[in-house]
Amino acid sequence: MSDAPVLEVDHVSVSFGGRTILDEVSFDVQRGEFTGLIGSNGVGKTTLLRAILGLQRLASGEIRVEGEALSRHNHRLGYVPQKVVLDVDIPMRARDFVALGLDAQRFGFSRRTTAQRDRVDEILRDVDAERFADSRVGSLSGGEQQRVLIAHALVGEPSLLLLDEPLANLDPKSVQEIVSLLHRVANDHDVAVLLSAHEMNALLPVMDRIVYVTNGRAASGTTDEVVQSDVLSALYGHHVDVLKLHGRVLVIAEPGQDDAEIPQHPTLTVN
Repeated sequence: MSDAPVLEVDHVSVSFGGRTILDEVSFDVQRGEFTGLIGSNGVGKTTLLRAILGLQRLASGEIRVEGEALSRHNHRLGYVPQKVVLDVDIPMRARDFVALGLDAQRFGFSRRTTAQRDRVDEILRDVDAERFADSRVGSLSGGEQQRVLIAHALVGEPSLLLLDEPLANLDPKSVQEIVSLLHRVANDHDVAVLLSAHEMNALLPVMDRIVYVTNGRAASGTTDEVVQSDVLSALYGHHVDVLKLHGRVLVIAEPGQDDAEIPQHPTLTVN
């Protein structure tokens, strides 16, 4: 097996209307690795995920998946978007929705082979969704829908799973369950996970690496390497204190600076 990263983001810049959204962003994601993409609203996390998916033109730089240049509809990428509205009246079972991930169909159904049906059953078991596999997707709770969306993204056996704010609007119990599920999936299936979030509390116990984004720039590495005063101060362009107390970390802006830029995680648990 190759030791090359599953994902290589190499000095990527993106601009809109003369405004730089991403500025020379670089990082790698290894196979089976859980990486958190952390930053506030508007710092470019979704733009970066769209670039990785081949949906956003780059101003400069390169993105490679398993050593190859990007192409749209890459089967090696699984994706869970930020906002998916599954109407309660959609006449589709959870298992049928997951099966659409086998061939990227949005509407209609094709006859499934026995192997394909077995694959759907397998991934439903893997995400602990068997008990509601025959329920309408729109009738499921937020946490249950997230499991179905993850199964839909995984059923095609991608090398890299991208998730855009999958923990938003979930209750704390569901957040813990989804994070644990994704960590298990990364380990069991040797899938790289890149998950964007505003805050890192729930991710710290499972993250192998962090990509911390602000002001269009990013720092990457382990949590201990990145969540440091000098690193974050350089990113934000002003002094940021990182205090570690009793196994917890406080990220505090310099007095007089705009705290709104800092992701809403003033208290960060570190194991």
